[in-house]
Amino acid sequence: MFNNTDKRYNQYSAHLKNKFGVKIYKITLDAGFSCPNRDGTISKGGCIFCDDGGSFSQAHSNLLSIEEQVNIGAEKLKTRFKAQKFMSYFQAFSNTYKPVNELEKIYNSALKHPDIVGISIGTRPDCIDKKKIKLISSFKDDYYTWIEYGLQSIHDKTLKKINRGHDFDCFLKAYEKTKEAGINVCVHVIFGLWETHDEIMQTAKKLAQLGIDGVKIHMLCALEETKLAQIYKEGGIKFMDEDEYVNTVCDFLEYLPQTVTIHRLAGNGLSSELIAPQWLGKKFDCLNKIDREFIKRNSYQGSKFVYK
Repeated sequence: MFNNTDKRYNQYSAHLKNKFGVKIYKITLDAGFSCPNRDGTISKGGCIFCDDGGSFSQAHSNLLSIEEQVNIGAEKLKTRFKAQKFMSYFQAFSNTYKPVNELEKIYNSALKHPDIVGISIGTRPDCIDKKKIKLISSFKDDYYTWIEYGLQSIHDKTLKKINRGHDFDCFLKAYEKTKEAGINVCVHVIFGLWETHDEIMQTAKKLAQLGIDGVKIHMLCALEETKLAQIYKEGGIKFMDEDEYVNTVCDFLEYLPQTVTIHRLAGNGLSSELIAPQWLGKKFDCLNKIDREFIKRNSYQGSKFVYK
């Protein structure tokens, strides 16, 4: 139904293949960024779910230069998957949290490889300004350019509970500036944050109304050495089971326009660090269940979105 696949949602990987004619692989990069929610600039300790890797799941040493990381990543992907084209993906922590002159050098280093076709920059909405947006927008004529904002929820009570360090209005201001500059925006959300099903659907409906370009859905999980792990061990939270998550994902996607690219629906988790929920470690089982649930419903992404 989407991008000449049998998927009932707009899978980002299929979207990229349709756009570029070949499968595009992301090279995840660590530029040694920090986060204002961890270094004491706005608060200390970071979000309750964030570990010392800053959501960075694939090991590169930030002792390597960005150019070296790109070259090594590209060669590994070429050898393993016969990959041809790549996107540079800045994933760990807040990848706009440096002065703009430093950012320019870092981003340019990630674009030197001849087979790089795009760049994606993960960050927080409180780590962006007009100068940084202008810099990032300067790449969009030559590269497929994305900013990924960690929002997690539209509800301020939730953002406060997870020690996010910003509110929804902060995200809205950053989003509007980014869209005005013509940059694609992917929004990260998390399911399971002490929210009702209706509150999660409110986030879906608001993002649909805003006209986001992409979404990345995460299941809240407890990793070793995080505040959330301690909360879980003390009985302060109960995580969704897999069936509840699958149904919530399908409900969420039904409210999103078909134009929204879906960057992530399930992840492997870090098996050595994952405490709960344990089902999270079986990525493809979860994705297959989402496919089957859409077929069972005879539904698809956007089925409940009203186009005007």
